[in-house]
Amino acid sequence: MTLWPSFTQETLSGRIIYVKADGKGDGSSWQTATGDLQAALFAARKGDQIWVAAGRYKTTSDNNRMMSFIIPDGVKLYGGFEGHETSLSQRDWVSNATILSGEIGTESSEDNAYTVVLTRGVSPETVIDGFIIADGTANGSGKFGDPVRSGGGWYNDGTRYPSSPTIRNCVFANNYARDGGAFYNNAKGNQASPLFQNCTFVANRVDLDGGAVFNDGRGGGVANPRFEDCLFQANSANYGGAIINYGVEGQSNPALHNCSFVENSVYVAGTAIYNVRLKGEATPEFADCRFQRNQPDDQPPVRNFP
Repeated sequence: MTLWPSFTQETLSGRIIYVKADGKGDGSSWQTATGDLQAALFAARKGDQIWVAAGRYKTTSDNNRMMSFIIPDGVKLYGGFEGHETSLSQRDWVSNATILSGEIGTESSEDNAYTVVLTRGVSPETVIDGFIIADGTANGSGKFGDPVRSGGGWYNDGTRYPSSPTIRNCVFANNYARDGGAFYNNAKGNQASPLFQNCTFVANRVDLDGGAVFNDGRGGGVANPRFEDCLFQANSANYGGAIINYGVEGQSNPALHNCSFVENSVYVAGTAIYNVRLKGEATPEFADCRFQRNQPDDQPPVRNFP
């Protein structure tokens, strides 16, 4: 079903496109919702909103592992609807689980989508709010920092243009990558400083670094995200059970306010956070953060190198 701009509901700031898992319409209302989230994202323009009802939305209906949900600049994507609401305040993203899933192909995770969500060069006016982002598997053989091996849940690319989306009320669960299991924040040579509010990172894992998040500020980049009221639980890595801040010849200085790090684990160092500061900066700012039962328990939760 084609989504025509004139068919979608207008708001003061742009259009609303409606999506339901079983929708077969043009997206102009809940009654005529589309079932194709990819088509809705393709049709959306800066200032538009996409309202997504509860359900599971896969990156593709075939086996193309390269497919991701690409969020356009300035578009606001909201989940947690039952499918009749008339305002954002009526949502309940806890009861109405809205899942962006990389579970394609067979039941095995080995052939899942490499990256579930992708943003490139987007502003803070780009919002994703009220989703579960799950089952990405970035197990490809690309170079360090490539999307096929980084950011199973979400890959934020700020290497060409600054990319700093706003991410609220989201759960990143059961994602895997070589680096940055849930979220790879690539600011190499530029800037990538997203805002996370009330987000949970749970049971994400990597072979190498940053069980949940990899902040990459290499080569003069600025990777300074802000995390407010976030939970990091049961993530695992070699270095940085929850987060690695990679400030090699650049900056990776996240702000973490009222965040909890619980039961994360590492094989080498940094049970919660590992900071790499070679010829650069990697100094997180903490305010009212808690570290509990991270493993091994004889290691400090935050480690610096050098």
